[in-house]
Amino acid sequence: MTTVAEPQNWTTAQKIAFRFFFVFFILYVFFEPNGVLPFSDKLSAIYLKPFFQLIPWLGAHVLHLTKPVIVMQTGSGDTTYDYLILLFITVVAAVAAAMWSITGRNTKHYNKLFYWLCVIVRYYVAITMVVYGSVKVVKLQFPAPSLGRLLEPVGNMSPMALAWTYMGHSVAFNYFTGMAEITCGLLLFFRRTTTLGAIMGVVVAGNIMAINYCFDVPVKLLATMLVVMSIFLLLRDYRRLVNFFFKNADAPASNLSPHRFKTRWKNVTLTVVKYLLVAYVVIGDLISAYQGGQQYGEGAKKPAFYGIYNVQYFVRGRDTLPPLTTDSTRWNKLLIGNYGNATVKLMNDSTQNYNFKADTVKHIFTMYTDADTVHKTLIAYTPLKNNTYLLSYKGAKDSVHLKLVKFDLKKFQLLNRGFHWVNEFPYVK
Repeated sequence: MTTVAEPQNWTTAQKIAFRFFFVFFILYVFFEPNGVLPFSDKLSAIYLKPFFQLIPWLGAHVLHLTKPVIVMQTGSGDTTYDYLILLFITVVAAVAAAMWSITGRNTKHYNKLFYWLCVIVRYYVAITMVVYGSVKVVKLQFPAPSLGRLLEPVGNMSPMALAWTYMGHSVAFNYFTGMAEITCGLLLFFRRTTTLGAIMGVVVAGNIMAINYCFDVPVKLLATMLVVMSIFLLLRDYRRLVNFFFKNADAPASNLSPHRFKTRWKNVTLTVVKYLLVAYVVIGDLISAYQGGQQYGEGAKKPAFYGIYNVQYFVRGRDTLPPLTTDSTRWNKLLIGNYGNATVKLMNDSTQNYNFKADTVKHIFTMYTDADTVHKTLIAYTPLKNNTYLLSYKGAKDSVHLKLVKFDLKKFQLLNRGFHWVNEFPYVK
C-alpha cells in the first residue's frame, strides 16, 4: 500500500500559516492551560500574574475601553479579559509569523515542528475531552433538576439553566455524551487513531460549541478553540479525506512515522512518560469526578428533610393568613435542598434563601441568611403522620405557626414519565 510522503517543499502560504498557528497554539496553551497537565493550574497562577496587570492596562490605554477589565474567577470563560487574551495572542502570533517569515524565508519545510505541534494540540484536546467526559459519566456537571428548578416556570429560566435542566434530566444521555468525549480523548492520545479522534473532536466539540452558542453558556471561546484544534489536526489528511468521502478516489495510507530522537533512552523515556500521563489523566479524572459526585453530586446522601413542603395554613399571632397571591409575607412552600440550604417560596412567588440545619433530637430547625449569620431563627417542629409537620417560631413582631405537608416528587411528570419503547401517540403535556 502506498503511503503519503511528507512534503519536502512547502508552499509560501503553508509556511506562513504554519508559523502563525505554531505561535498561536503554543501561546493559547500557555495562557489557557485548562488543567491539562499535573499541577499546571498552580504553575499558571504564578506565571500569569504579570499579565493580570498588563492585559487590563492594554485594554485601558491602547484599546481605550471605558469599563474596567475584571481579572478574577467568575465562573465564566468568556470575560472581557479572556477576549483580550485571545486578541493579544492573535496579534503576537501575527507579528511573530511576519518576523519568522523574513528570517526563515529559505526554509523549505517544517515537517518536524509540525509533527510536535500536532502532538501538543492533540494532547490538549484529548485531556480536555477526558475531563469533560469524566464529569458527565458520573453526572456531576449536569445534576438532576433541583427542587427549585422543578417549581420554576420554563419562561423564567435563563437559556443556560434550560440547557442544564435538559442535560441533567437524563442519566443515559449523560453517559452517552460523556463516553463520546472520553472516547474522542483516548483516540487523540495515539498517532494511529488521531484522524478518527479529530473527526470525533469536530463532532463532539462542535456539539458543545453549538450548545454554548445557542444557550448562551459562557464557555464559547474554549469550545470554539477545541473545534479549531480538531480541524487543524485533520489538515494533514485533508486530501485523503476529500478523496475518501467526496471523490470516491484512492486514499493512500497516511504517513504515521514518528519523529524520534536519535538516542534510544530518550525515546523509551518519552514513551514511559506518555503512558504515565495518559493513565494519570484518565484514571485521575474519573476518580476525582467520582469523589466529587459522592461529596456534592447525585451520589451524595440527601439530608433528612430533603423535599418540597406545601404550607397548608399560616398563622401569625392570632391571625390566620389566607393564601392570597399578593401576600409577600405568607409562606407558600418550603424547599429543603442539599448542602444545608433552604428556600422559602412566598405567596407572590418571590423567594428567600437560607442556610438550614436540622436537629432531629431537639426537633429544631435553624435558619439564617448569609447576610446575617448572627441572628438565627430557631423553628420548633412537631412531626405528625404522613410527612406532615407543625412548625412554630418567633417572628419579627408575633409568633408564627404553620403546617407543612411534604409533596411527593414523583407527581412531577418530568420525573415519573420514564422511558417507553411503544408510544401510540406523542406524549407532550
